[in-house]
Amino acid sequence: MKSFTELILKIDSNRKTTAKIQALVDFFDEADDDDKLWTIALFTHRRPKRSVTTAKLREWATELAGIPLWLFEESYHIVGDLAETIAMLVPQTTEIPPIGLSEWIAKIIALKEESEENQKSKVQTYWQGMSRTERFVFNKILTGGFRIGVSRKILTKALAQTLDQEEAIIAHRLMGDWQPDNTTFKKLLIEDHQHDSDAKPYPFYLTYALDKELSEIGLEVEWLAERKWDGIRAQVIIRNQNIYIWSRGEELITDKFPELQALTDLIDDCVLDGELMAFKDGHPLSFHQLQTRIGRKTLSQKLLSEVPVILMAYDVLEYKGKDIRSTPLSARRKILENIIEKAHYFALRLSEAVPFTAWKELMREKSKSRALHCEGLMLKKKDSLYHVGRVKGDWWKWKVEPYTIDAVLTYAMSGHGRRANLYTDYTFGLWENNELVTFAKAYSGLTDQEILQVDQFVKNNSLQKFGPVRSVQPQMVFEIAFEGIAYSKRHKSGVAVRFPRIKRIRLDKKIEEANTLDDLKAMIE
Repeated sequence: MKSFTELILKIDSNRKTTAKIQALVDFFDEADDDDKLWTIALFTHRRPKRSVTTAKLREWATELAGIPLWLFEESYHIVGDLAETIAMLVPQTTEIPPIGLSEWIAKIIALKEESEENQKSKVQTYWQGMSRTERFVFNKILTGGFRIGVSRKILTKALAQTLDQEEAIIAHRLMGDWQPDNTTFKKLLIEDHQHDSDAKPYPFYLTYALDKELSEIGLEVEWLAERKWDGIRAQVIIRNQNIYIWSRGEELITDKFPELQALTDLIDDCVLDGELMAFKDGHPLSFHQLQTRIGRKTLSQKLLSEVPVILMAYDVLEYKGKDIRSTPLSARRKILENIIEKAHYFALRLSEAVPFTAWKELMREKSKSRALHCEGLMLKKKDSLYHVGRVKGDWWKWKVEPYTIDAVLTYAMSGHGRRANLYTDYTFGLWENNELVTFAKAYSGLTDQEILQVDQFVKNNSLQKFGPVRSVQPQMVFEIAFEGIAYSKRHKSGVAVRFPRIKRIRLDKKIEEANTLDDLKAMIE
């Protein structure tokens, strides 16, 4: 547990991705295979089920700390994290001999079968034999709240470096419903797996926002225009009658979209680039509806029926086993059209070209974007190749202006890293029946000077404390920008907005002049 705890501290104290990767590599180089496997499991959200209720943990920690329960609860209220509160209050009185991560997890799992008396005795003994940081990590695992800042991409890079493997192969092997009790580190990541090379994606071609006049990029006849669809950018690989779906963030998400599985029987070997979209009755659904399917461990037939997903394809990178990225876009489009026509499948659609002969016509088409549930237009040179990474000149994204609304600051939370002592994460409300109703959180958009200004306001105008969160006097108005909006049953306001960020502080406005929730709902088309 000591070496795993040291790993967590290194990861948690570093903002740099390279430092996090190196910490993981160092750990994997030294740890035994069982500890490696459980480390991977924890970082991919395969935590052991909770063995003890948090109510019991509170009582047992209070007893060891020698304080009344109300004082423990007050401390928990201030700290804001149960695992950390227990770690801070319980004293270390002994020292347990070194035990590896996998052994500790075995002990945690075994607690489930113990009597309450034995659970209490063992947990208290474990706590008293650990350092504060070890106790904190142990508690995180024990309570099922282990969520440390390591993305799957960082983990994949570290394992690829450790094992001298390609990241695409590692990412593919980490997918699926494996658990530490039904595999081993070697079976999962080292032994030969059939079809590893089949899963390998191509680097995505990324674009820049259009930063010049249309007349400056060339003649209209040289360009193809498409809608910029609002979904999840994805690469769909079909090889040897297997399908692999990769997000732009290089995550393998095949199991999230069963609608596309049938393509293995309808299409020859190829690699498609496109947008995964919620799509029903011939029309795109909102991105919020697509989000209802993201992160679900199981997809019910009801959800699949209510929110069907398609691939809106706009490019083909490989055809019949041949890399065609160096083929001009106009020729690739013809191949793509033939693929989609041959498949004739509801979940595979072509991103149609937007017809135009003059730039002014395209400007009118752009104005229709929101009504068509898209973010604007994509402009692509007809003779362009499929480049690697972000390349300027051949493809441009031309987005519509974001939605904006004036809202009141209601809560603030401290940041992380170098901003840990500043209030940098903000919650905003809109008026409804003379009350402010929370509708969005945002943490980007302010300059360093403005952050200091808001931080001072929060510290001088705090009303209540909730762990790291402060409620504040409703006095400051901000203009909030966002990309999308939809009704939502999960939010108190009844509305969800996409990519909210601060556009500016409205020092010229009184809070009475901020917008209402009805104003926000009126933006939903």
